[in-house]
Amino acid sequence: MASIATLKRMNAQTLSQKILEEQEAQDLTFAVVDVRDDDYLGGHIKSSLNIPSHTLDAAMPTLVRRLADKKTVVFHCMLSQQRGPSAALKYLRERDGVLKTLGLKAAEDQEVFVLDLGFSGWQDAFGEDERLTEGYRKELWGQD
Repeated sequence: MASIATLKRMNAQTLSQKILEEQEAQDLTFAVVDVRDDDYLGGHIKSSLNIPSHTLDAAMPTLVRRLADKKTVVFHCMLSQQRGPSAALKYLRERDGVLKTLGLKAAEDQEVFVLDLGFSGWQDAFGEDERLTEGYRKELWGQD
């Protein structure tokens, strides 16, 4: 059974390479799920899905169906210390049951990760890179 301790982590550098490699692809092999709530303002990872953490329970069946064919799923929140890992765990624990109910199967080797350091770490590295980040507003981050 998955637990917070067994969750895999992915760093911003690895995720950025994945995004850039598949920039022209019709069907991405990965998905990024951003579970930030009000702190979603000020930018987000390009092509990520925003599913605010407080809506996750209701959104889970739809999310599982949408992500069924992805090889890699990366969850994150602002720091990836609470909401991101909790969402990844919830997804892992409910994915197979939801898919079975829908008569579907997950990609055999689907891997689920939590983005190390969350969006905070991401924007430090890639906030101003428009190939990787959309809607970035530097002034909201209190950086020079």
